[in-house]
Amino acid sequence: MLAAASAAHGLQTHARGVAQRATAIGRSCRATIFLIDVRTLPLLRARYIEKRVITFKDIEAARDRIAGAVYYSPCRPSIPLSETTGMEIFCKLDNLQRTGSFKERGARNALVQLSPDQKKRGVIAASAGNHALGLSYQGKLLGVPVTVVMPKYAPLIKLSNCQKLGANVVLHGKDFAEAKAHAHEIADDKSLAYIDGYDDPAIIAGQGTMGLEIIEQVSDVDAVIVPVGGAGLIAGVALAVKTLRPQTKIIAVETENVASFSAALEAGKPTKIALHPTLADGLAIPQVGLNAFKIAHKLVDLATTVTEEQIAIAILRLVELEKSVVEGAAATPLAACLSGKLKELAGKRVVLLLCGGNIDPNVLSRVIERGLVADGRLCRFTAVISDRPGGLADLASQIASTGASIKQVAHDRAFATSDVSTVNVLCTVETRNHQHLAELRAQLKSHGVETYDSK
Repeated sequence: MLAAASAAHGLQTHARGVAQRATAIGRSCRATIFLIDVRTLPLLRARYIEKRVITFKDIEAARDRIAGAVYYSPCRPSIPLSETTGMEIFCKLDNLQRTGSFKERGARNALVQLSPDQKKRGVIAASAGNHALGLSYQGKLLGVPVTVVMPKYAPLIKLSNCQKLGANVVLHGKDFAEAKAHAHEIADDKSLAYIDGYDDPAIIAGQGTMGLEIIEQVSDVDAVIVPVGGAGLIAGVALAVKTLRPQTKIIAVETENVASFSAALEAGKPTKIALHPTLADGLAIPQVGLNAFKIAHKLVDLATTVTEEQIAIAILRLVELEKSVVEGAAATPLAACLSGKLKELAGKRVVLLLCGGNIDPNVLSRVIERGLVADGRLCRFTAVISDRPGGLADLASQIASTGASIKQVAHDRAFATSDVSTVNVLCTVETRNHQHLAELRAQLKSHGVETYDSK
């Protein structure tokens, strides 16, 4: 016994990480220190998390823990979006949280359950931004040191905001998977508690509080449309909603470029997929969480995907019609409604989770322009006109006569046709829609002006 105790004391430094991980994940459980090789920590962690599937009571407890520290966001009806989609739309505005996303819910619930000793040492997480922001803010409120590891492509606004909240930000890797692996290395090296952004039981329970609020705010809700990245949000929300109102449909929506939840449903288990660039950077998770999938796959009624163009248009619609600025991930529920894939929801009471508003202003500007192009409201074409005095003025007059507005023109003589009496004019024009653009080009053709598409 003494020898064993002495050995245990000698290996305390190595074993501490095991105890901290058990404390961080099990929260209220007492951690027992075993003599194991530190290299087995990742396997131990995976096994432990695998057994921690939450219940509805966990979500109710989470609600009590976050009360007063996380905003009870409104879930307002939207007349313009209802008219546009043919559904009775309600928007759950978690983009109004202090850090701009729902992630504060899970972060607060996880942090308050840490042991006093672990709160002093601190926590670490890998995140594309929103989990990092929520953890940084709630960590600051609770006095818990926070380190976040972000992929190098992380939006600048999220990176700078984390730093303003006092977090130690580490940029590492080209994608989330590489950032997460590096975060685990730091956690083991510095005895920090790693808090998974979508598969930690406390995180899932915290996100589930949004589901409780939705049922309170929208009576007789027919469907809730939830963006899916790592699946922590949909797992928590689905468990809460289905427990309180089983007949409500839960619809998962992903971007086509990163459909890890659809891949998991097809395989019957979390499956790693290749990542592709997407406007919905918050959903760019190559593999859904094991805990989250165990809950969600039994409760989700339908999974659908949307294109990058549809996301851009949805962001534009939310800015124009709902007066809400959201990031790509939060626009996917509306994109699904506009895609034509959810016709069975016509006339139904549908809640859209506008779960985040942390979009870089420069990106927002480009996305709005892409949305205008996809909407047929901003177009570019090349017109071949006479290179004589009055030629450009006549072109401008013809465009104006149709009600279109010239945004930009550029002459191109050097690369025009072999006819030296003509010149190419690259026109960027604002129109009402695709039909208006067609009418404009038909008007120009009737006056002898040939046009062709330009990239």
